[in-house]
Amino acid sequence: MALRDQIRIMVVDDMSTSRGLITQALDGFGIQTVYTSDDGAAALVQLQRTPVHLVISDYNMPNMDGLTFLHHLRSQPETQKIGFILITGRAEQQIMDHGRKLGMNNYLKKPFEPIDLRRCIETVVGPL
Repeated sequence: MALRDQIRIMVVDDMSTSRGLITQALDGFGIQTVYTSDDGAAALVQLQRTPVHLVISDYNMPNMDGLTFLHHLRSQPETQKIGFILITGRAEQQIMDHGRKLGMNNYLKKPFEPIDLRRCIETVVGPL
């Protein structure tokens, strides 16, 4: 069975359009199990009930930005090993350095093409 048939991914983004573009791309790659959340805090609750292998999170969100969300993921034993990709329009060195210190596995700068997303994911989890 291919990885794309087994992997579970959560997409966290406050913008429904962005969530839709990412989930559409994942569907195009053949990934069958994708969960979504519009808020980092809600995603943390959902991840306690529904574990995933990979989180793809926007950086700029209200209430809890992507790196704060990552910090919470890494501080809980149940979620600390989940792969994490940050998507941002602000790929500033300071943000990337902080993300790496927190345990970010990869990042992708907006705007991006589906092939860029696929390469980013495969760098973290292997060939789909």
